[in-house]
Amino acid sequence: MKILHLGKYYPPYFGGIEKVNFDLVESINESGYNADVLCFNHKPGFSIEDNGNKVYRTSTITSAFSSPLSISVFKQIRKIYHQYDIIHLHVPNPMGAVALQSVPFKGKIIVHWHSDIIKQKLLKKFYKPFQNKLLQRADKIIVTSPNYLEGSEDLKPYKEKCTIIPIGISNSEFITDEKFRYKLRHQYKNKKVIFSMGRLIYYKGFEYLIDAAKELPEDFIILIGGTGLLKNKLQEQIAKYKLENKVFLLGRIPFEQLGEYYRRADIYCLSSTERSEAFGVVLIEAMSFGCPIVSTNISGSGAPWVNQNNKTGIVVEPKSSHALAKAIIEITNDSEKKDKFSKNALERYCSIFEKHKMAEKTIELYNSLLQA
Repeated sequence: MKILHLGKYYPPYFGGIEKVNFDLVESINESGYNADVLCFNHKPGFSIEDNGNKVYRTSTITSAFSSPLSISVFKQIRKIYHQYDIIHLHVPNPMGAVALQSVPFKGKIIVHWHSDIIKQKLLKKFYKPFQNKLLQRADKIIVTSPNYLEGSEDLKPYKEKCTIIPIGISNSEFITDEKFRYKLRHQYKNKKVIFSMGRLIYYKGFEYLIDAAKELPEDFIILIGGTGLLKNKLQEQIAKYKLENKVFLLGRIPFEQLGEYYRRADIYCLSSTERSEAFGVVLIEAMSFGCPIVSTNISGSGAPWVNQNNKTGIVVEPKSSHALAKAIIEITNDSEKKDKFSKNALERYCSIFEKHKMAEKTIELYNSLLQA
């Protein structure tokens, strides 16, 4: 069995979809199968890497609507498609989807539906006929949560083709750094630490989390990791309300330190406001450390399914600073509840969201398609 994963980018370029793609390809190859990758190069030019499996990186002309534009992807897929039994396409990826439809592939096609196209409405208008044709042709559609499947208008006509395979991560990838742990412990001594992380962009709702700090007692601090377009605006908000000793924008957190932030956190908070937050991988990262969660009830997103209300944490309505603050205080002031959420969060991660479970379910899907 040979599988070609067709993605937008691929590590060392890291985004949420790229990490899932990478983890699947690595796990599939470790299981004795053969998975290669066709993607767009995040740097100029074309390249082929062969480290037991091939990674074809096609050159791009430019990028528009958060999507690479490439002519060479059509040439490359024509060269190699006949070598594979299954093509596993990660979307949203308009250019990759159109390229796939340009070849007479007779094998099985899996569409891995990470998210609808939400913000780029003009792109979606022109792309939708190709998207519908792709979904009609697909043998199976992987969706990462039942909530997202129910909330997606795009997937409604194709629900019978859909199967739920949640995203999985490996806690063992997080590095233990006892020296840095000691530093965090003393830096935030006698503080209740609320941790959050993500790109500083419109749908993450960090402005509501910062605003919530006004209602938190003085021994609470909020640490926000990440970079993005809204950094200056958020820093101005912190200064305006004199929260400089209570809310800290940490910038990019090196991966080798990330695990220690999760270990130090009393609560992880996801304050996102829009369905662009399709799943919330940071939630399962935090849960893998037994961290209680406060998150938002984003309609049609997988996030309220990942964090189960009153089991692994508390789910509140989006865009409510007061609700975030109330939930944070409720958990931290009730040690019995906090311990219960912590235990349940770790158990939920272990039972559903481990990386090997995602890979096993994907391989089972491959085998079922080829045996059909």
